[in-house]
Amino acid sequence: MASAGRSSGPVRSQSGRQRTFSRTPSRAPSRAPTRTPTMRYDGLFTEDIDSESELVPSSLAPIVPILRAANEIEEENPRVAYLCRFTAFEKAHTMDPNSSGRGVRQFKTYLLHRLEKDEQETQRKLASTDAKEIQRFYEQYYRKHLMEVHEQRKPEEMARYCQIASVLYDVLKTVTPDKYHAELDQYAKGVEKEKASFSQYNILPLNISGSKQPIMEIPEIKAAVALLRRKENLPMPRIEGPKSSDGTPVPGEMDEPVVNDLLDWLWQTFGFQKGNVENQKEHLILLLANIDMRRGGNGHQSERQHGHVIHSNTVIYLMRKIFENYNSWCRYLHLESNIRIPRDASTQQLDLLYIGLYLLIWGEASNVRFMPECLCYIFHHMASDLHDIILDGREVCFDPPFRREGSDDAFLQLVIQPIYNVMWKEATRSKHGTVSHSKWRNYDDLNEYFWSKKCFKKLGWPMDLTADFFVDPTETKNETEKHDHTISRGRMSKTNFVEVRTFLHLLRSFDRMWAFFILSFQAMVIIAWSSSGSLSAIFEPDVFKNVLTIFITAAFLNFLQATLELVLNWKAWRSLECSQMIRYIMKFAVSAAWLIILPTTYSSSIQNPTGLVKFFSNWIGNWQNESIYNFAVALYMLPNIFSALFFIFLPIRRVLERSNARIVRFLLWWTQPKLYVARGMYENTCSLLKYTLFWILLLICKLTFSFYVEISPLVGPTKIIMSSERPPYEWHEFFPYMRHNLGVVITVWAPIIMVYFMDTQIWYAIFSTICGGVNGAFSRLGEIRTLGMLRSRFEAIPRAFGKILVPNHGSQSKEHEEDKNAHIVKFADIWNAFINSLREEDLISDSERNLLIVPSSCGDTRVFQWPPFLLASKIPIALDMAKSVKKKDEELIKRIKQDPYTEYAVIECYETLLGILYSLIVEPSDKTVVDRIRDSIEDSIQRRSLVKEFRLDELPQLSAKFDKLLDLLKNDHDEDDSVKTQIANLLQDIMEIITQDVMKNGQGILKDEGSQKQLFANTNLDSLKHDTWREKCVRLQLLLKTKESAIYVPTNLEARRRITFFANSLFMKMPRAPLVRSMMSFSVLTPYFKEEVLFSPEDLHKKNEDGISILFYLRKIYPDEWRNFLQRMGYDPKDEDPKDEEERKRWMNDICPWASLRGQTLTRTVRGMMYYRKALEIQCIQDTNDLAKLDPRTMTSYQESDAVCEMARAIADIKFTYVVSCQIYGMQKISKEPKEKSSYQNILTLMIMNPSLRVAFIDEVEAPTENGTKKTYYSVLVKGGEKYDEEIYRIKLPGKPTDIGEGKPENQNHAIIFTRGEALQAIDMNQDNYIEEAFKMRNVLEEFESTEYGKSKPTILGLREHIFTGSVSSLAWFMSNQETSFVTIGQRVLASPLKVRFHYGHPDIFDRLFHITRGGISKASKTINLSEDIFSGFNSTTRGGNVTHHEYMQVGKGRDVGMNQISSFEAKVANGNGEQTLSRDIYRLGRRFDFYRMLSFYFTTVGFYFSSMITVLTVYVFLYGRLYLVMSGLEKSILQDPRNQQNLRSLENAMASQSVFQLGLLLVLPMVMEVGLEKGFRTALGEFVIMQLQLASVFFTFQLGTKTHYYGRTILHGGAKYRPTGRGFVVYHAKFAENYRVYSRSHFVKGLELLILLVVYLAYGSSYRSSSLYLFVTYSIWFLVASWLFAPFIFNPSCFEWQKTVDDWTDWRKWMGNRGGIGMSVDQSWEAWWISEQEHLRKTSIRALLLEIILSLRFLIYQYGIVYHLNIARRSKSIVVYALSWLVMLLVLVVLKLVSIGRQKFGTDLQLMFRILKGLLFLGFVSVMAVLFVVGNLTISDVFASILGFLPTGWCILLIGQACSPLLKRTMLWDSIMELGRAYENIMGLVLFLPIGFLSWFPFVSEFQTRLLFNQAFSRGLQISRILAGQKDIGEFE
Repeated sequence: MASAGRSSGPVRSQSGRQRTFSRTPSRAPSRAPTRTPTMRYDGLFTEDIDSESELVPSSLAPIVPILRAANEIEEENPRVAYLCRFTAFEKAHTMDPNSSGRGVRQFKTYLLHRLEKDEQETQRKLASTDAKEIQRFYEQYYRKHLMEVHEQRKPEEMARYCQIASVLYDVLKTVTPDKYHAELDQYAKGVEKEKASFSQYNILPLNISGSKQPIMEIPEIKAAVALLRRKENLPMPRIEGPKSSDGTPVPGEMDEPVVNDLLDWLWQTFGFQKGNVENQKEHLILLLANIDMRRGGNGHQSERQHGHVIHSNTVIYLMRKIFENYNSWCRYLHLESNIRIPRDASTQQLDLLYIGLYLLIWGEASNVRFMPECLCYIFHHMASDLHDIILDGREVCFDPPFRREGSDDAFLQLVIQPIYNVMWKEATRSKHGTVSHSKWRNYDDLNEYFWSKKCFKKLGWPMDLTADFFVDPTETKNETEKHDHTISRGRMSKTNFVEVRTFLHLLRSFDRMWAFFILSFQAMVIIAWSSSGSLSAIFEPDVFKNVLTIFITAAFLNFLQATLELVLNWKAWRSLECSQMIRYIMKFAVSAAWLIILPTTYSSSIQNPTGLVKFFSNWIGNWQNESIYNFAVALYMLPNIFSALFFIFLPIRRVLERSNARIVRFLLWWTQPKLYVARGMYENTCSLLKYTLFWILLLICKLTFSFYVEISPLVGPTKIIMSSERPPYEWHEFFPYMRHNLGVVITVWAPIIMVYFMDTQIWYAIFSTICGGVNGAFSRLGEIRTLGMLRSRFEAIPRAFGKILVPNHGSQSKEHEEDKNAHIVKFADIWNAFINSLREEDLISDSERNLLIVPSSCGDTRVFQWPPFLLASKIPIALDMAKSVKKKDEELIKRIKQDPYTEYAVIECYETLLGILYSLIVEPSDKTVVDRIRDSIEDSIQRRSLVKEFRLDELPQLSAKFDKLLDLLKNDHDEDDSVKTQIANLLQDIMEIITQDVMKNGQGILKDEGSQKQLFANTNLDSLKHDTWREKCVRLQLLLKTKESAIYVPTNLEARRRITFFANSLFMKMPRAPLVRSMMSFSVLTPYFKEEVLFSPEDLHKKNEDGISILFYLRKIYPDEWRNFLQRMGYDPKDEDPKDEEERKRWMNDICPWASLRGQTLTRTVRGMMYYRKALEIQCIQDTNDLAKLDPRTMTSYQESDAVCEMARAIADIKFTYVVSCQIYGMQKISKEPKEKSSYQNILTLMIMNPSLRVAFIDEVEAPTENGTKKTYYSVLVKGGEKYDEEIYRIKLPGKPTDIGEGKPENQNHAIIFTRGEALQAIDMNQDNYIEEAFKMRNVLEEFESTEYGKSKPTILGLREHIFTGSVSSLAWFMSNQETSFVTIGQRVLASPLKVRFHYGHPDIFDRLFHITRGGISKASKTINLSEDIFSGFNSTTRGGNVTHHEYMQVGKGRDVGMNQISSFEAKVANGNGEQTLSRDIYRLGRRFDFYRMLSFYFTTVGFYFSSMITVLTVYVFLYGRLYLVMSGLEKSILQDPRNQQNLRSLENAMASQSVFQLGLLLVLPMVMEVGLEKGFRTALGEFVIMQLQLASVFFTFQLGTKTHYYGRTILHGGAKYRPTGRGFVVYHAKFAENYRVYSRSHFVKGLELLILLVVYLAYGSSYRSSSLYLFVTYSIWFLVASWLFAPFIFNPSCFEWQKTVDDWTDWRKWMGNRGGIGMSVDQSWEAWWISEQEHLRKTSIRALLLEIILSLRFLIYQYGIVYHLNIARRSKSIVVYALSWLVMLLVLVVLKLVSIGRQKFGTDLQLMFRILKGLLFLGFVSVMAVLFVVGNLTISDVFASILGFLPTGWCILLIGQACSPLLKRTMLWDSIMELGRAYENIMGLVLFLPIGFLSWFPFVSEFQTRLLFNQAFSRGLQISRILAGQKDIGEFE
């Protein structure tokens, strides 16, 4: 490649003179350049030559400017462009001569081919040689673009010219290396200076020279810049210059440090990166300016223009916000803060240095940003260094404390890199989070290391890299030699907490709740067991004494809790402080002591004690007094009594818990372990009372229900069962002499106990629904929910708008405030922007827009010109009124004024008509006629004689003439004489009708004035050229002719929803909007990975298996929006399929964005978020105009509209920033994949179209080194230029961020440094925004400063979401309702009254400064933080934050709508909740919340999933209990016992009580309530009924299984992972094999197990039990089984079409038959899938495997029970019967193994032998069966019963084999296990497929299913049948 690289270069002679560029044989390459077939650049990008600069591999990034310059000058001088490319090639070859970097070889090959081609095709234009050509062109270019005055040029333009000139000079020096060009060198120096001053910038052009940008003219920005540049009195860092050979500095060569401001000084002092410094410099300036604007009040612009300075309070406020966590950390560790500012400091220089230092540390910390206290540690020492440098100010210069030779990343390498290396090693040890959490340290462990003073002793500063913190986790011991000693060090342990996989975490974290429920249950059972059985029995002495035993139970639970604390935290023991260790041990000892003391003292009160009790009683001695137990109980309860007292006096408790005083910590040492977070988390008294009352009422209802419905009815039957004699068993009973029939008692009570612990979740659903409904009603939700309600209240909307969305200027007069029309013009602007946005989004048509818009000529009439849709048909109605009134004016006036809109319409119509007539009139005589008519009308109105003097029944005739006139006037006719004539004729007709037909006394008017000449012949049509005038004509015509149909405008449901919600929100409680300049600044951050950006034409046309394309689908789903789009683009709907290629291409370029904006694409998200900017610009212009009216001094500043708009854009820039974190944008840029390249191009297009959009990405640069290649990673921020992206900041990273934690939070974290402002809105890729909601952003941000919350200011503002998912299936509707209820009523209750709302994903708004100093907006540890969003809510709450919820603003959100996608989403959430259960955050919140808030927390987070799991387990416990009873014969004896007949009903109720809770219908309650609130309760009831008819219960029951399976598996085995769900459009048919893979383990296996249980229970109990009792007990379980087995097929489109069924069966058989192996994916082979399904077992713990094996043993009960009921057993109860059954089982397995071996040995070569073997086995089987039938009394029923018994046994063997797979793989048995698994999968598949195949025979079933799935589609008239039919002949645009 080296020779190839030189072959096309300029050939230089020995003398150095330059020859022409040519291919010289003597320099020919030794081998031809290889054209690799994998290299696709030639094929892909020959059409787009500009894109070659975008193909450059990251390791060759420096040549990109050269190639871009070549592209820019290509047209001007192709030869110079060729020389530029040649220079780029030479540089590339110099940088990587061996082409070892990724993609370098292919790129160089491509560029070489391009050079070969260009060398032949390009000609010189300016000279005879290349050297002179480049020289002259450079000179010419410089003079043309850079010598002229460039004051008026944009900075971007000048930057481009400077860049190209710089490149040209480099090329010139390359081509003529030995020549000296004095003049050109001078040019080059000037260019470099200019280039530096026109460098790329983000928001603030700090270095731009030339004309001042408007943003830099903002006084606060200027003041902040000036403040940062005050660097006087600072000593300067000494910069080392070049050294001589002996190491001494070369005199005169010392570089002066470039220090323009305080951050530059910090840069030079501490070795930060330049990109980081520039980024944080802008960040700090914007923070200072914005805070100063916001806190400086509404001062007038003119007062701020001159000499504005940043107020000292601004800097103090910023200091407090940024260092709040640092100061808290110092107080916690009893350290003195290193922020030392003298009290007599005259400047804010030191303050800014400390702020700047922290921001620079944070900006370069990369993954360490997730460790806030680690940042505090670093800052603490660096602040000390800073203080020492400044304190030692006697020296003019000093040596910087951080320095690395030849590098500008000293801080990164010396401080951040070692910490990152620790993280990387821990992450490597975790194997992507699959290893047990207890074996590696996550972010929390590493961060909590800095919660102890040990870190100062062990780490020191500079950090000691031999400290235990840095020990390599992959080594158990690390030996280092230090001072001739060998030091053996173990790996650092977990810190403070260990995430062990066990359900015991729930008991440990929520021990108070479990204790309460267990003790309550014990007390209720004791009371119910008493003779009376009523609650009043507690006052009986004996009963009360028995109730007191709950304290013994409490002591046991306390002991269990202390034991768990020791056992589960064992691996973190080494990290604990000595005091904590002592506390744990003493807790255990004390709890053990109480466990002995309380039973012992209680024993003293028992009469006639015996045995052990008697021994203890005697041991107590003389204290045979009953009071001793009472005394012990009182002593035991003492801490709880104190706790209750503190609960009453919350402020005291809050202060004590948050105190760092040593005496207080000592006093609280026993009750509260010392922790930095989760201290004093108590709400104010009002909030406390609200959620306490909520839970007290709920618990009263729950306990009452449990006592009277669950416990009491069961006591009577239990007593009878316990008193019954031992019944005869029907099997071999291992414990025949068990007293009191305890087996039966346990079986009966177990489900009831489980229901008791679970049903609180149901009560919570009921109470939260009621509470949420009441809250919503008081919040005024749903007051305007229909168009009728909107019209009736529209007049009040502008007033509400004025009170909410118009800033309250301090100098406004009271009269101005009270004027009801004061804000009406502003409302009109906002309303029109909203309506125009709806039109741009194609939600409304042009005609609907005209009906909804407020005219721009607003104010031309006496009345406000309301939108025409309010005035629709009012003029025709008024004309009818006028015709019907014959006598008095008063009657007409009264009837018109009955409807105010009719009055407005009449007045506006009259005055507008007069205005139009006057504007058309030229001649004075014509004006006189109109004047006289007007005077007559107004005079008659005044005299109340209009009816008498005018023939009002002639007005319709006049209206028709005006309509014709307006038709002519509303179009621009370009001086057409014929039109003038028509207008004149119409005017004459109108005047004749008025004077002769309408006016009774008007005949003389025309005669008097028209005697001299013809009237109205000459008209003035100049007005027709003005848009405003034509708009007036259109509006007037609408008023005259619009009929009743306009009341249904808009017809689009989404447009209606948005209009009504916006109108309704204006009446809801929200803070008043401030001025835009006084609002809080904010950013929006969207993480993006590989999702769709913009649909390409190929995407839109690509058809699925049913022949349906996305475009066809969208057109059928959104027919009205498609028509509106065609109208907007000016396309003819009849000609939708253009034949011309160019026209078709243009057509598709318009359609692609339209389709993309209806999908879940990045384009849609960006469009929505950029509405914020548009809204701010509009509001800023409004604010400016207001100030101009209020203060005449500002009139001159803002009289130019351009200046106003420029300033509005500038203000919007500093208030709003949008960053999209496109993690792999850099990889997409150089990718060869068309899909990836397309994504890059589309993102680039988005940046170019939205100049304020910024994209951050992780750039991977692979550079050659001595040892191969090395990858370096950077965080890069780019913006859109004219053609390309332009790099703004580049910050080197210590490594790849996503290697450490979860992808999404790491993606957010690397980009968060590029966000700005005090607030940050987190937005997902599947979200949207609306302009009308963007107008309310100012109001929402004011919530952060609201006084409503007292001292507990909000740190996260929750917003409601609208689920916009546009599918038409019933599944989409179910999911949408479920999500809507959660994001509205669910979160409303969580926020108030429960105070446990967290962050549940986006679009919440964060207090940015609060969160960036406390770990960011999410947590990122692998696996444990899978649900990264909610952990940021946990983090915010534990660190003293407050999370609120606000419903007056909404953001759109998309959801997945296919069955498999929904299940994948539910699985992901369940996985996340499983990991949360193990986390330290859940533990700390559960332990530190007060009791009632802890209950709220539990039941709204992991408790919901645990309750779901308990619901399913209850079914298992119930059915296995029934199986035990029915197989043992106990149920028969109980039901046939005559004593039980009277209690049979209560026993049946007890048996069936749990089934009520399995329906899940109560979970639909919140949906019904929310729909009722927002749409009306009649609509809600109707929707509920329709949902049930569409099998919503089946869907929700099925999802219950999904939640249970993945939650339980995650806690036991792990395996949680991010599951991409896909966000596709088209409804498609999932194949049977795909459904089987997805649901086999989570639903089908469990459903079939329950089915067998039900069948066995039915079969063996039918002889003595009525069928009605069986159905009553098991109906809900049958429903659950049917749902789990068949829901995926019911909700699978086209599942019952015969052809699809045949195809599915073929595919299933093929999949089952395929063998596994290398390269076989799970969707290709059953074997590969089966192995992958056991992955969680290979990575789980021994404890979990043992539990799996124990649980598997349940399947053996079938065989054990059934064999004793076989006829062949002859009623024998001997154990031999069971042993013989195992012999049969083993015999069957041996036979199957023989067949398997035979197939392997003889199946191919010896077919005959194999057939003989099978024949012999078959004959043997027939013989054995014949003997058994004849001799052993075997029956057919016995055969089926045996199959029913042996199948579960085989499954048990299979499960145990899978659990023991590592052992079995070493033996020959593993293949047998696999074949056994295949057999079972075949059986299960057949059982599931048979009903589908049977139903597919009947065509009506498929039609019924389609109707069921797509009911909404049919009701909206959509053509789903065509969509599902997949007709291949349907045209794309048909």
